[in-house]
Amino acid sequence: MTQLPYSVIRLKPKADARKIRHGAPWVFDNELVLDRRTKAIAKGEVVLLEDAERAPMGLVGFNAESRITGRMLDRDVTAVIDAKWFAAKLSKALDMRERLYADPFYRLVHAEADGLPGVVIDRFGDTVVLQPNAAWAEAKLDALCEALLGLEGITTILKNATGRARGLEGLDDVSAVLAGISPSGPVPVKMNGATYMADLTGGQKTGIFFDQRDNQAFAAKLSQGADVLDVFSHVGGFALAALAHGASSALAVDGSAPALELAQAGAEASGVSGAFETRVSDAFDALAALAEEGRKFDVVICDPPAFAPSKKALDAGLRAYERIARLASVLVKDGGYLGLCSCSHAADLGKFRAASSRGIGRAGRTSQLIHTGFAGPDHPLMPQLAESGYLKALFYRL
Repeated sequence: MTQLPYSVIRLKPKADARKIRHGAPWVFDNELVLDRRTKAIAKGEVVLLEDAERAPMGLVGFNAESRITGRMLDRDVTAVIDAKWFAAKLSKALDMRERLYADPFYRLVHAEADGLPGVVIDRFGDTVVLQPNAAWAEAKLDALCEALLGLEGITTILKNATGRARGLEGLDDVSAVLAGISPSGPVPVKMNGATYMADLTGGQKTGIFFDQRDNQAFAAKLSQGADVLDVFSHVGGFALAALAHGASSALAVDGSAPALELAQAGAEASGVSGAFETRVSDAFDALAALAEEGRKFDVVICDPPAFAPSKKALDAGLRAYERIARLASVLVKDGGYLGLCSCSHAADLGKFRAASSRGIGRAGRTSQLIHTGFAGPDHPLMPQLAESGYLKALFYRL
């Protein structure tokens, strides 16, 4: 047998090899034999994973500094992880997005679900924003960029190094322009009949949240002729979609003044600025203040950041979701609609739904749950990885 050009890591005898063979993409530190030799393997190196009987299982990206010590890259142990390999993965990802979307604005790569563990790539026309959130991807950045520039229409690659995931991998937080020229200002993105302004270099995450596109479209159907409140609005996500579909008015609330400035610019670009209002405020404070002012809305949407980003934060996060539901319910007119969202993978759908429904009940309201939404198809879910199905959206009629 030809010697493969990879260092070897091995599962402990009691580790569940079947789980990995059946598609699980992660190997944790407590599942591996981590001796002095394996700990000396360079961070991000591609290595050969073997089971406890030394049978090869696949090639993984290795990082002894991370709890997720191995990330499955290819079950073909003869594969070469180079630009050609990346190009094949990107081509498959692109093919699906081009079938789904007429315009080149979408999540191009959704990490493990697209076969590139820890890698997130959002596309904005000829520019992509790349988040290499795993050490192996950082180590293979040149090959990944070469493959990206080989895709038709892509000329600019921006690296976004912000976010919690890179810290857990022991990576830096230095963002950069890897190819092309950074946009001189916000990039207009057309979705759901509205125009959003995305700050690709200074905004949150990659500049816009493509994952809510389908949920915003559903909320917009409820919003014809309605007064709409969009809390944690960011760049006007639900509010601008609602106005584009005939809402009478929309109030966008967010703690970030720059985000709401982009929302206002989006309202102007969409031709709906006369019906659009913003309020810079902590969301909990704003909900309480609006109740004191006696304000009521036909549609209220709350799309907060992850209140439960980890299992340790789950109990506190569920209490926060319950509180949001209680405060928001008070502001919904009788017969109106309440949309509640969670991007916390630690809070599964059942727990999030229970917390939300409890909050509505504590506000003295009765409800019908009329729709449950998830991330759009450009954010595919990997069946063997529950964390890839992080986004939940619940729509109630009160």
